[in-house]
Amino acid sequence: MTKICLKVKPGARKNQVIKKEDGSFAVSVTAPPEKGKANKAVIRFLADYFGIAKSKIRVISGATSKNKIAEVSDA
Repeated sequence: MTKICLKVKPGARKNQVIKKEDGSFAVSVTAPPEKGKANKAVIRFLADYFGIAKSKIRVISGATSKNKIAEVSDA
């Protein structure tokens, strides 16, 4: 299991994942920050970015914050 730090920008103009120099990720999603829509979009785009299934990624901290910690399952 790998933990990654995320800075999420919900309600952005376009969906985008950027890896920063410090190893964290900046994730912009068009989904609004309501009822978990942005979190689901973040998981979907991270899964595409890493080329893994959505079920391998989960937000373990910061569900209602822009700063999140996600856990990526290796297996």
